[in-house]
Amino acid sequence: MTMKLVSPGEAAANTNDMSDQAREDFVRIGEMAKKYGVTLRTLRFYEDKGLLNPQRDGSTRLYTRRDKARLKLILLGRKVGFSLRDVKQMMDLYDPTGSNTKQLRLALDKSEKQLARLQKQRALIDDAINELSNSMAAVRQMLSERSALQASAAR
Repeated sequence: MTMKLVSPGEAAANTNDMSDQAREDFVRIGEMAKKYGVTLRTLRFYEDKGLLNPQRDGSTRLYTRRDKARLKLILLGRKVGFSLRDVKQMMDLYDPTGSNTKQLRLALDKSEKQLARLQKQRALIDDAINELSNSMAAVRQMLSERSALQASAAR
């Protein structure tokens, strides 16, 4: 194995090239919020909860592809009704070098439970819609009858 010696200037130039390339992969908080339709406050909240971990350049938050992928998962999880705690548990089990069997099993288990909850909620909502529709039909009928009575009395 041969080591190539480089001057400090070359090393600095190589580092700067890499950081310029890496910087292109970063997105600032405003761009991230706009792209995913969330507020800056939401992104900071997710960071406080340990769901996102943007890099810092001074006080500027810089989000990586990993952060973007995690935000997509957070938003999907929230959309289907998972708590942030559930989302974090599932994401924290991710191992880029492993099979992620434990993560997948947990995700499936939580998903099955959430699907059952959503189906129960849908049944309750369907019942409420039917009851409201029936009530509205009865009110329409009463109004129709009263309008007809008023029309008869006016003649």
